[in-house]
Amino acid sequence: MRRLAALALCLGLAPFLAARPPEKPAAKTHDVPYRLTDTKHILVRAKMNGKGPFNLILDTGAPAVFVTKAVAKKAGVELDDKGWGTFGAFELEGGVKLDKVKTRVEDLVQIEGMNSMGLAGVELHGVVGYNVLAKFRIAYDFTADKLAFEELPGFDPPAPMKIDAKGGDDIQSMGPMLKMLAALTGLRPNFEVVPRGFVGVEAEEANGAVVVRKVLAGSPAAKAGFEAGDVIESVKAAEVTTNKALAAALAKAGTGTRLTFTVKRGGKAKELTVELGRGL
Repeated sequence: MRRLAALALCLGLAPFLAARPPEKPAAKTHDVPYRLTDTKHILVRAKMNGKGPFNLILDTGAPAVFVTKAVAKKAGVELDDKGWGTFGAFELEGGVKLDKVKTRVEDLVQIEGMNSMGLAGVELHGVVGYNVLAKFRIAYDFTADKLAFEELPGFDPPAPMKIDAKGGDDIQSMGPMLKMLAALTGLRPNFEVVPRGFVGVEAEEANGAVVVRKVLAGSPAAKAGFEAGDVIESVKAAEVTTNKALAAALAKAGTGTRLTFTVKRGGKAKELTVELGRGL
């Protein structure tokens, strides 16, 4: 009787065990490099239709991606009669890649004004708004040099609607007015573009040190002899104990710069010289 009862219990549980839903795969996360402009806006770099990189501000108050007319022309985007275009390929530095991103093409007065007077310290080309940002769960950590963009599979934000109305003549005239003011005051914005140097390692903090997690194939780091598990101790004699310190050591290093890294491998110190490649 006990065996029959146990068998009946197992048979009774079988449908429930079989009906257990499969575990969802872990959501993919991208580490997107950013910087704060002089006006403390969050700036990321993007390529659109393979052109760029362009400097875009993350703007949770914008309903869509907005870019200037010059950017749209360079990227070869055709506009409809309401000023909308679609980028076939939209890529944020750090690996975020989207296709068919609907974009508003407009010379925003805010962008024109800041560029005319050089307020941001860098030339701005537009903003990233809701129709892209809503596809991700974004972790903002201003003590780090990257933002975590976690993909939200299955969520497709609604298309931006009703952004066709133009502002009044008074606000629209502010852009040209600011340009004229900059000219009268002799302001000359300096937007010298220096390509970011590319090393080719993914690093993480562990036990008070910066450890190489992955070396990208064919990268400058791979050519210099980096290996996964190397502990980065210094860059050009500047001590490195955090990812933030590593980012600071690389911040002003452009393409072609040769940097000497001191790493610890198997308990022994080793010097590796990297000639930085071209980043976004």
